[in-house]
Amino acid sequence: MHIFNVKKDKPEDEQKNDQETTPSVPSELPILPVRGTVVYPLTVIPLSVGQERDIKLVDEAVTNGNRLIGIATVKDAQIEIAGVDDVYTTGTFAVIHRLLRAPDNTVRLIVQGLERIRITEFTSSELYLRARVVDAPERVEKTVQVEALMRNTVDLFRKLVSLASYLPEEILMAAINIEDPRQLVYMLATSFQRIDVKDAQELLELDDVADKLTKLNSLITKELEVLELGKKIQSNAQGELEKTQREYILREQMKQIKKELGEEDEQGVEIKDYEKKIADAHMSPEAEKEAKRELDRMRSMPTAAAEYSVIKTYLDWLVELPWSKTTTDNLDIARARQILDEDHFDLKEIKVRLLEYLAVRKLRLERGGDEEAKTYKGSILCFVGPPGVGKTSLGQSIARALGRKFIRMSLGGMRDEAEIRGHRRTYIGALPGRLIQSIKRAESRNPVIMLDEVDKLGNDYRGDPSSALLEVLDPAQNKTFRDHYLDVDFDLSQVIFICTANQLDPVQPALRDRMEILQLSGYTEDEKLNIAKGYLVPRQVKENGLNPEEVSFEDDAIRQIARDYTREAGVRNLEREIGSVCRKVATYIAEGKPVPVVVTPQKVAELLGKPRFYAEVAERTTIPGVATGLAWTPVGGDILFIEATRMPGSKGFVVTGQLGDVMKESAQAALSYVRSQANNLGIDEKFFEHSDIHLHIPEGATPKDGPSAGVTMATAIASLMTNRVVRDDVAMTGEITLRGRVLPVGGIKEKVIAAHRVGLKRVILPKRNEKDLDELPDEVRKQLNFVFAEQVSDVFEAALSPASSRVDGSNGGAEKTVEGEPVKAKPVRAAKGNK
Repeated sequence: MHIFNVKKDKPEDEQKNDQETTPSVPSELPILPVRGTVVYPLTVIPLSVGQERDIKLVDEAVTNGNRLIGIATVKDAQIEIAGVDDVYTTGTFAVIHRLLRAPDNTVRLIVQGLERIRITEFTSSELYLRARVVDAPERVEKTVQVEALMRNTVDLFRKLVSLASYLPEEILMAAINIEDPRQLVYMLATSFQRIDVKDAQELLELDDVADKLTKLNSLITKELEVLELGKKIQSNAQGELEKTQREYILREQMKQIKKELGEEDEQGVEIKDYEKKIADAHMSPEAEKEAKRELDRMRSMPTAAAEYSVIKTYLDWLVELPWSKTTTDNLDIARARQILDEDHFDLKEIKVRLLEYLAVRKLRLERGGDEEAKTYKGSILCFVGPPGVGKTSLGQSIARALGRKFIRMSLGGMRDEAEIRGHRRTYIGALPGRLIQSIKRAESRNPVIMLDEVDKLGNDYRGDPSSALLEVLDPAQNKTFRDHYLDVDFDLSQVIFICTANQLDPVQPALRDRMEILQLSGYTEDEKLNIAKGYLVPRQVKENGLNPEEVSFEDDAIRQIARDYTREAGVRNLEREIGSVCRKVATYIAEGKPVPVVVTPQKVAELLGKPRFYAEVAERTTIPGVATGLAWTPVGGDILFIEATRMPGSKGFVVTGQLGDVMKESAQAALSYVRSQANNLGIDEKFFEHSDIHLHIPEGATPKDGPSAGVTMATAIASLMTNRVVRDDVAMTGEITLRGRVLPVGGIKEKVIAAHRVGLKRVILPKRNEKDLDELPDEVRKQLNFVFAEQVSDVFEAALSPASSRVDGSNGGAEKTVEGEPVKAKPVRAAKGNK
């Protein structure tokens, strides 16, 4: 390391004369750009130079002998090589006093600022920056205001030195002895390390020394506020620490004093309380062992420890769970049947299944004792059906019939496995899963837990909740269910689990295999009438502040609401519309108008407005090429129209309506079958050579798929080609083959109920679906004619008008030449008991 003294070896008196003489500002200077700092006049400051061009500038300044340079601050410290536009134009005329070359190829300088300068024009930027400069002296007037500002600045700086550890006392002493206001500003600004570069540059650029002092005062004041706040925070933290230490010492002293007096401390009382709770909880051996182990850990640690509260929360969960608490089942079969009939209309299959459960449990109790009855686990029931048919409320009725507690858990949208199994105790804020939480709230280990919307479970990177339910819903495994938080086995075998779903397809097969599926179909119009009269109307009358004698509904009015204002499998919208009628009646009565109000069909139209749904079957099937089919949806059965039309072309076939691949293939099969039967149907063989066929299923925004519309599509095509309209009271369903066979399909109950709901009179079904009529309500079987078809020709004969009643294609009308039609495929009228 080499140190160069830039001052020449001169006699002592000559050096003194050099220091007293300040060189004048030349017209042109090399400009040294500096980053992160501002060099002020009348100050001495060390600088470090590392860039090659800056080192060259310094070397030339020292070699030339005058050692004079201009120093300008870079606007943005991130700029590596500053150009002419990257530095401030106000800088400092300075002289290099010392130069030191460091081993890391940098140069350390000690420079003294002499005067303020302004850059007027850059003359070179190739080797380094050079510019023309002018002297820019400040206005210095020693007025009373300046004197006051100087004293205030020194006082503020005195406070700053007392708070800031980086400011030595010597700087304060030097500041007190300075009489020149300009020198005071620059010296304090240089020693003030926390000043922002922009503020420091603004301080240099101010022309009046009074303005400089004012600016400096504001900067020191701001720094004082920050330091005082920091000192206050530190003092508070120190005080809290001392308070905690003091409390700990006092607490330990109190323990010793109580020990000498034979008294117990608060922690001892708490531990004894937990010992009693553990003994009274009658836990399983594994849980009791874990609870005592955690209690021993709790006994050996101070109450202020973070782990203390974690153990306390864990013990609270263990002792509050109903390890041995159960509710006694009410096994009165007659009472259970009465409660179920009170709460729900029909649903015979569900009620029979529950009564079977009670009967088996009762016999096991009578013949094998209480332990034998407890070991009967039964099945996991899953109610599957469209919305609004009473799946959730049925669970409440089951709990009421049994005399058990009822807990409902909604699984819709659940994506985290920890919702079922809980979080491990290593996580902050960990809790047991929702199953254990539900058991705790029920205060019984044998409640009825309804897992609602099991088909709407999700999954993501946090796990698959439906997989976690596999253990919960398996009677052979849930006796040892282990929650991640408790980490001990808990017996769920006495819990009656009831699941609900709108459809089974989204439920994974392994989970579906563990449940006994009970289907709840949509309600018929008569069932809706009985439900409305027995349940919905009384409930809405009460909820809307009416008395039963103030409003009454005629049966025809309820039927009209169900038929013209709702289109659903359940009764949720029906209840909503009845509630709307009740609110309007309440408004009517509140206005002082006479009562009672009788809701008639005419009154319904007045209160609810124009009907929202219409019977459009007769309208649509008045022209050839339109047939009415039956469809199954997740929310119940429905009807759909299949339309066919022809246009000039060459054997083209287009299918539209957002159809799936299976349905498209069924359409192609239907066309191929009709073409193969052209002679039997009386279709001109040249019809296909000069025609394109377009088959469309309306409501194109709704996806459709499945083979059950095969007979409907074949009928629509045959109707178009033969100019024979389809009967307006017929609906059909069934899969077809190229040989003309009609194959069985599913969802018969829902489809037939949909046909009955819209007022159709005849339903064509595959012959092999005849056995499914057993599931239909009696009133539906009585009011509908059923045609069971084995061949597609049977469907045509039952659905199409006779050949003698062809529609005149010239005017596009729907006039029939003969009324009525014979049906070769003999219809079966389903009466009560007729299968």
